[in-house]
Amino acid sequence: MSNFFHYLKYFLFHFIGLLAAVAIVGGGWLATAGLVAVLVIYMVGDAVCGDDTSTPKFKYPGVLTFQLWMALPLLSLIVFAALWSVSPGDPLGLGQWVTGLTGYDVLAARADTHWGHRVSVWLITGLMIGMVGTITAHELTHRTWDPVSMFIGRWLLAFSFDTIFSIEHVYGHHRYVSTKEDPATAPRGRNVYFHIVASTIKGNISAWNIEVKRLKRAGHGPFSWRNAVIRGHLMSVALVAVAYAIGGWAAAGFFVACALWGKSLLEIVNYMEHYGMVRDPKMPVQPRHSWNTNKRISSWSMFNLTRHSHHHAQGEVPYQDLKPFPEAPMMINGYLTTIVVAMIPPLWHKLMTPKVMAWDRDYASPEERVLAAEANARSGIPELMNQRGTPIAA
Repeated sequence: MSNFFHYLKYFLFHFIGLLAAVAIVGGGWLATAGLVAVLVIYMVGDAVCGDDTSTPKFKYPGVLTFQLWMALPLLSLIVFAALWSVSPGDPLGLGQWVTGLTGYDVLAARADTHWGHRVSVWLITGLMIGMVGTITAHELTHRTWDPVSMFIGRWLLAFSFDTIFSIEHVYGHHRYVSTKEDPATAPRGRNVYFHIVASTIKGNISAWNIEVKRLKRAGHGPFSWRNAVIRGHLMSVALVAVAYAIGGWAAAGFFVACALWGKSLLEIVNYMEHYGMVRDPKMPVQPRHSWNTNKRISSWSMFNLTRHSHHHAQGEVPYQDLKPFPEAPMMINGYLTTIVVAMIPPLWHKLMTPKVMAWDRDYASPEERVLAAEANARSGIPELMNQRGTPIAA
């Protein structure tokens, strides 16, 4: 029974995704209630449920892979529900079918939905694009040897206009993490909103350069169907076209807004996973070069993305086999709680500056302490700037 539970716990994300879809179709106050419920599940759940440091062995890993693949139809359902909610008609007869099935008039509820509740639909849809889409795709696109996983992963990323993630993250970020060359690593003192823009632009440039070099080695030019960057962006354009076909310009515009929010979430997560870290480029990536957390609800519903320290030390390890590394540097709390804190810069710096200073003292190598002192001098944060030249005990 215990072993069965370890399989079952990773299906929590399916439950949360279906909850989001029901809330979106329900409209009105149900949409906002669904958003609040998701926030409570993650933030309160992580606060009261403690850590999960178990490392069970799985005899049937194919079950867990199939579960990852199921994210694509689940996300498609959620996004379709969101597009239906802003469409002038009843695409695919969804409203009529749900009303007939449940007796609850979802078409009337949609017509009476206040603009504030529509903001809730936008927030929860973007949240699901990030969690059901990007987090699952992160795991799948690391499986470069599996064409099915790569195909599904890239389509999941297309929902956030971010198929380049399958290139830059795997071949760029994992190589340069915690160095100045990595677009996704936020230097000390950086504002999260600036990081969203800077990391997006630099990440796209990095992915293009990586792909052009790959094509050149194969004897191909950059402007062709072989270019995965171009193909990926066309996949996202195709999804916008589908949104337009479903509900006209209103649906297409709403999809773009949700996709950009989902993409922003990825960059916020990048921000908090490596904020302020420094690494000697000559040294291999080690668990201490990522902020880690073992909060139970985040771990179960995000496929151990929380165990980021082990993931960066061994990027090829499947999520179910990642170890908790409780001795690694720890985030503020679970993922959604840390996302909320990151979006409030004064609070973020108040809580993270002591952690960064402790990282310099407890985790940095002698070479990295030199890099840390330079980073502190540039940070603009008085507490960190005061660390410049301050001896750090070994």
